[in-house]
Amino acid sequence: MIRIAICDDEAPTRAYLASLIRAQDCPCEIVEYASAKDCLADQRKIDLLFLDIELNAAGPDGMALARQIRERSAVAQPVIIFVTGYERYVFDAFDVGAFQYLLKPVDEEKFAQVFTRAAAQIGAGRETPVRTLTLQSAGVSRTVPLDSIYYIESSNHKVVLRLKDGEFSCYAKIRDLEAELGDQFFRVHKGYLVNLAYVEGYSKTELTPTNGGRLLISKYKYQDFVNAYLRFVKRGAGL
Repeated sequence: MIRIAICDDEAPTRAYLASLIRAQDCPCEIVEYASAKDCLADQRKIDLLFLDIELNAAGPDGMALARQIRERSAVAQPVIIFVTGYERYVFDAFDVGAFQYLLKPVDEEKFAQVFTRAAAQIGAGRETPVRTLTLQSAGVSRTVPLDSIYYIESSNHKVVLRLKDGEFSCYAKIRDLEAELGDQFFRVHKGYLVNLAYVEGYSKTELTPTNGGRLLISKYKYQDFVNAYLRFVKRGAGL
């Protein structure tokens, strides 16, 4: 059973998407929201979210809602598919780890293809354990999900993990963590190892993580970072 949410301020669009979902050969439970506020207020776990970007002006738009969802615990992250009438948001969609981007009016065949891939990813995710990192500090061992780490900073022979629920520091070498964490992370500077899932934006000299602040990008790392980031977002979008 896949739990699916539709968040769109237009009732006919919600009804149409619900009919397309029910036409798929997949057992599911569907809930509808007319606003970002309604969606955030509901604490039920959602596996798949069809999200309009330009929601009504009374609350956050779809992109802001997606960012707030990505700030939540990694344990309950839904697959997000944007449904919109505008192509100009496509790169913003990648920034919040959207799975796909459907243009209105939604084509039934395209919808079926995207839905099938999304359902397969959800099924695979249920079979795959959450990736974690275990570190020790002052005799205390702590295990954190990789998706809860914004970035890792090297400071005075220690590393500091900037996490969704605070921070954690321990004696470790950032180059060892770089080798261990793999391609979800990239070392943009000798002092920063960044989770590519939480890149808000970047220039040739600085990177902005989604939790705020600015991190330096080494000029020697910039092009490799851009290539790694584009590969990461394309994988997340299923391209």
